[in-house]
Amino acid sequence: MIETDRLIFREWREEDLPPFAEMNRDPRVMEYFPGMLSRHESDQMVGKIKKEFKEKGYGLWAVSVKDGAEFIGFIGLHEVGFSAPFTPAVEIGWRLAYDHWGNGYATEGAKAVLNYAFETLGLEEVVSFTTVENLRSRKVMEKIGLTHDPEDDFDHPKLAPGHPLRRHVLYKTSRDDAQA
Repeated sequence: MIETDRLIFREWREEDLPPFAEMNRDPRVMEYFPGMLSRHESDQMVGKIKKEFKEKGYGLWAVSVKDGAEFIGFIGLHEVGFSAPFTPAVEIGWRLAYDHWGNGYATEGAKAVLNYAFETLGLEEVVSFTTVENLRSRKVMEKIGLTHDPEDDFDHPKLAPGHPLRRHVLYKTSRDDAQA
């Protein structure tokens, strides 16, 4: 497991399901996703996360605040599940409950996950992407040392042509860049 000064990364628990579903129904949290998730869809997502941990040895960890909230969302790694010019690739991602935004948790946690990706898993490169308008996530990507080249931007293949969120920016870093 991963720990930072303020955060604990851990396995998902049954009691995480209700607050995760609530988070996935929050329009502020889901603003840059195609839609909010039902309880069933949210629970299915946790099932997929657990499966990825078993198959890959990494995934999206449930995150708790030390001496604080038991569940604030997830931060971790995920194998990109579609074909694009930059795939196959491992993505770093996060989704935190709105009440925990603005505390630096995403940046703190993502830095620890990047270190884990390179030092423990031995990955050569990690990517992250989001819709062009998601400036909050883009700021986190920049704070953790990922770089953006507009030449790498792409239309998300799981979103229909004309969808307002289809255009995505790609950020990435390599093990060499992270150690520099």
